Amino acid sequence: MSPRTPFIWPLRVYWEDTDAGGVVYHASYVRFFERARTEWLRALGIEQAKLREAHGVIFVVHSMDLRFNKPARLDDLLEASVLVHEVRSASFKVTQSLRRPSDEANLVSASVRIACIDADRWKPHPMPEFLLQEISKP
Repeated sequence: MSPRTPFIWPLRVYWEDTDAGGVVYHASYVRFFERARTEWLRALGIEQAKLREAHGVIFVVHSMDLRFNKPARLDDLLEASVLVHEVRSASFKVTQSLRRPSDEANLVSASVRIACIDADRWKPHPMPEFLLQEISKP
């Protein structure tokens, strides 16, 4: 695969994302990464509800490896990135990071495998060709 430019999605840390000390609760990072992946797909013209309706497939998280480096805190402005790392016929892997641009801190990184499944049978299903092409673009 050729070098790619990561997709960047800005977000802000709210009270609901933190623990009692104002530090982002660990499960909130998963939501941040999910939002960034959803917006990345949307930017590619892929709406997940329409994908299910038109092609009978959905994306599910197969696996996720998180590395926590530094905490994010209440009111931080963050950037979540998405970069395609590997594409297979029925799945793809992305690397993601969450950083605070104000001090260049890399807070959390993730490796996420996304599987394409048949929406009715919940079994692996090859991605439609247009989807493979869109996700594989440099």
